[in-house]
Amino acid sequence: MTTTLPRRADVPREQTWDIEALFPTVQDWEAEAEALPGAIDALSRHAGQLGGQGALAAYLREEGEVELRLTRLLSYASMGASVDGRDAEAAARRDRASAIAAQYASGTAFAEPELLTLDEATVREWLTHPDLADHRIRLERLWRTREHVRSAEVEELLGAVQAPFAAGRGIHPTLANMDLRFGTAGGEPVTQGNVDRLTSDPDREVRRQAWENYADAHLAVRHAQAAMYATNVRQNVFLARARRYPDAITATLAPDRIPLEVVTTLLDTYRAHTPTWHRYWNVRKKWLGLPELREYDVKAALVPPREVSYGQAVEWIAQGMAPLGEAYVRELRAGLTEGRWVDYAANEGKRQGAYSAGAGRVKPYIFMTWNGTMSSYSTLAHEIGHSMHSLLSQREHPQAVPRYTLFHAEVASNFDQAMVRQSLLQQAREAGDTAFEVAIIEEALSNFHRYFFIMPTLAAFELECYRRIEAGGTLSAPDLTGLTADLLSQGYGDGVTMDRERSGILWAQFSTHLYANFYAYQYATGISAAHQLLTQFGADPEGARERYLAFLRSGGSLDPIDALREAGVDMLSPEPVEATFRTLAGYVERLEELEGERASS
Repeated sequence: MTTTLPRRADVPREQTWDIEALFPTVQDWEAEAEALPGAIDALSRHAGQLGGQGALAAYLREEGEVELRLTRLLSYASMGASVDGRDAEAAARRDRASAIAAQYASGTAFAEPELLTLDEATVREWLTHPDLADHRIRLERLWRTREHVRSAEVEELLGAVQAPFAAGRGIHPTLANMDLRFGTAGGEPVTQGNVDRLTSDPDREVRRQAWENYADAHLAVRHAQAAMYATNVRQNVFLARARRYPDAITATLAPDRIPLEVVTTLLDTYRAHTPTWHRYWNVRKKWLGLPELREYDVKAALVPPREVSYGQAVEWIAQGMAPLGEAYVRELRAGLTEGRWVDYAANEGKRQGAYSAGAGRVKPYIFMTWNGTMSSYSTLAHEIGHSMHSLLSQREHPQAVPRYTLFHAEVASNFDQAMVRQSLLQQAREAGDTAFEVAIIEEALSNFHRYFFIMPTLAAFELECYRRIEAGGTLSAPDLTGLTADLLSQGYGDGVTMDRERSGILWAQFSTHLYANFYAYQYATGISAAHQLLTQFGADPEGARERYLAFLRSGGSLDPIDALREAGVDMLSPEPVEATFRTLAGYVERLEELEGERASS
């Protein structure tokens, strides 16, 4: 049966986010877009004038105000484009905001080189003054990158290239979200919003059609997508070299003091534990009664799918997060309901995926598409972790303190999923509801599949792509597709029968993650740190709660490795990844046990 999605204008207001809190009307946004370039230009009068305590304080205050205004302008524009990729006016606002952001980058490029000419000891004395104290962290991070900050002229040029580079990065997701058509599955058009639901449909033929048609649409434009991605890699390699980094991954990791060993340890540990995944594919094949497990079977429900309403998911999440205290739960619940933090309606043109945005300290916003499944509940639990992180850290620190990094962020989101899941498993076991227990384990394994299987695979893919370009090589569509298929085969082992071309085009289906420059690995480190944090609640719930909430409140005031160490997790050790694989193995063992009981009954 064909399902027609409503137009954006026709979806219920309560299923949309409160974008009006940013700008009440489009006209208000337009007025700000007209005014902001003048405010950016005015910052240039500070060039050459930062050599005094008062002058520096005045510039940083004014720059912070302009940056906050720009963040709100960008947030509104990107949010509008996310909910309806076919809205040409929303796309134009997004492009206009990106151009203003590039103007800001270019117009403030003088500041860092000039700051680095000042005597560091003198500036440190100034930082004891109340007008500058909040800027200490930012300036200390600038000093640490001293050798990578170029002259004012070069910095201005590097700022100016941000707009054309950003425009290039936007082509791939625009193609995926606006122009690709994915055929039908079971008579229903396959879209970015429903492909996950259709590839987990109880009907194997529906799953096959959805998976194959989705892959085939990307394969049809694989050469163009490969050219886009190769261009993005080359751009990032250029930027790394322009700033005198040895390679692109160091350029990404060094500012946040993340050792390369964190990434390599993750990938080495993942490869060592792929037999755990092989066991899972085999028990899944037995449970489904299939002669072979294909990739369109990896999301098939082992028990009848459980329909989950948005309201039920809110209750589960609120109950599950109770160990973090009444205040945390109260704010979480309010944001998910009357606060309208979440845009979860399904509508024409809505882009794929989900995200949480801090949106210029107005309120957290969550983007997703609700499909009434355990997967939707899981996504909401993930994104509310981000949102509460934003809320608590922004409340603790002023705008001058840097926002938390992506490495920090993926810990908080995965932690909420893990804590709620633990609560639901306990409920299911106490009630003797085996079907619900299996449904929860399936949700867990689906989450692990994305963050502890797909993301390490993409991280290894990304690292190899950059190495090839940095060595003077090329990246063609066959290169990218073959590399992805090879990496997937390591994780599938003999448990999954692959369709190499369709499997290998997976890289093209992540048109946001791979353009974020070494983002994918942070999902896997995030889920690892989250599970190790959760284990602390068993022995010392009060202490664990205070340490975890302190981690959230710290925001970007501590580098991620230091923040996690204070919370009790050492990401320089393989232990968090090892511990999380033990959790994964526990879920697989339970499924093996239940499948054995089912087979013998």
